[in-house]
Amino acid sequence: MAIGSNVGTVDRALRLALGIGLIAATLLGYIGVWGWIGVVPLLTALFSFCPLYRVFSFSSVDSHME
Repeated sequence: MAIGSNVGTVDRALRLALGIGLIAATLLGYIGVWGWIGVVPLLTALFSFCPLYRVFSFSSVDSHME
C-alpha cells in the first residue's frame, strides 16, 4: 500500500510556519518544552502526509493535482 500525499500546498505552508514558530519560540525561551510539539506539524509538512487525514479519509490536496 503506497502512502500518497494528502497535505496540500496551503496546508503545508501553514504547518511549516506553525512548526518553525513553535520550535523557535521554545528555543528562545518564550514558551516551555510543550513547544517541541511543533516537530509534528513540521514533519507532516515536510513529508506532505498527515496520518490523521488518512484515518479520517481527508485530503487537502486539490483533486486536479493528484
